[in-house]
Amino acid sequence: MKTNLIIALAIGALISATLLVIEPLTDFAYLSLEWPGISAAYLFWGAVGGSAFMGVALAWAVNALAYGLGALAILSALKPLMTPKTC
Repeated sequence: MKTNLIIALAIGALISATLLVIEPLTDFAYLSLEWPGISAAYLFWGAVGGSAFMGVALAWAVNALAYGLGALAILSALKPLMTPKTC
């Protein structure tokens, strides 16, 4: 389970980083995919008046957790299919 969690968080971080990198290249076409992180950053920025860098870092972290949770669900569902069966 610990291995699946680490793999899922790495997948979530990779997806989140990819979405942040392609934002300006696609003229913000995929901004709706970043909604959980953007919402958290907006709330953080409004609550404490933090810097833009901290807002982007928070958005990346929240998106990494959100997509990591989805990846963990998929990995957990596929685990019985990937384990070898013994007779």
